[in-house]
Amino acid sequence: MKTHLLTCIAFSLIPMVSASAQDYETPMTDWGVPDLQGVWKHATVMPLERPQALGEKQAYTEAEAIALEQAQQQRFEADNEPLDPNRPAPEVAESLPPIGNYDLFWRDDAQFIPTIDGEFRTSAIIRPANGRMPERVAGFNERMAQLRAAARPDRNDGPEGRGLGERCLVGFGNTSGPVMQPVIYNSHMQIVQSPDYVAINVEMAHDTRIIRIGDERNPAAEEHRKWMGDSIGHYEGDTLVVETKYFNSWHRLRGIAVENMTVRETFRRESDYKIIYGFEVEDPSVFTEPFYGEYPLSSLAEPLYEYACHEGNYGMIGILAGARRLEQLEGE
Repeated sequence: MKTHLLTCIAFSLIPMVSASAQDYETPMTDWGVPDLQGVWKHATVMPLERPQALGEKQAYTEAEAIALEQAQQQRFEADNEPLDPNRPAPEVAESLPPIGNYDLFWRDDAQFIPTIDGEFRTSAIIRPANGRMPERVAGFNERMAQLRAAARPDRNDGPEGRGLGERCLVGFGNTSGPVMQPVIYNSHMQIVQSPDYVAINVEMAHDTRIIRIGDERNPAAEEHRKWMGDSIGHYEGDTLVVETKYFNSWHRLRGIAVENMTVRETFRRESDYKIIYGFEVEDPSVFTEPFYGEYPLSSLAEPLYEYACHEGNYGMIGILAGARRLEQLEGE
């Protein structure tokens, strides 16, 4: 039987703290605020949104969690089996294997479900009760279609048409936000604090969020939008509270425009080895109501290394060169 590596206690914007959490004494910095510094691993089998079939089931039983973890580990081991060197060539229409176009050497998939407040959560989102992002407002699909048509050139017209992660502008999968989420590898971050700032350096694409502490928002932030938004923070007891607005209009949250989005995050150290990361997302131009969720971050006793694509992104050159050649052939 596999053991569960991560256990955590839930808290929301109004924290729900168990007796064991109350016994924990949060370490403080020299200037008297909660010390959140260190390297943290952000990985879990738990999805952002709950599978629809689970309805309002917020947590698995321990037996269900163990079965899911074992199934995940078995899939991982199956994908790790060596391929038959004498296998026939795949059919043209055959899809990629489950591991995709990265083999397991490059991946760091999560294989465990963390507990939060003693529960094996079925999703990071817990409000609304169905564990999913809320319904979209009327006219949302039409607005997104207009944004897609106006925001960038065709995917093969130039580098500007490719995704932000593919262009190495920000990490793919929203590892640095809005709503910091784990991905298939490099789901690590380092938190560094000073009296006036908190920096969160995310390993994927070495994104770095700079959070100003106790500062009013810069009036120019709305006009000069950063990829990861404009973040201001303050401390409430043992919790760092961060509000981020004014994301770059080319950024997305699961394909959704974020220029009008406000993300309120909380970072609370539950033990020497764990931080609970909470997030609340509000955007009346997209969602009919806000949604809230939380992830655990586990301590990692290793340094954070530089992220770099070893292949130098020659794929971009090949994609664009191929598109130009097709255009040339069509003109002949």
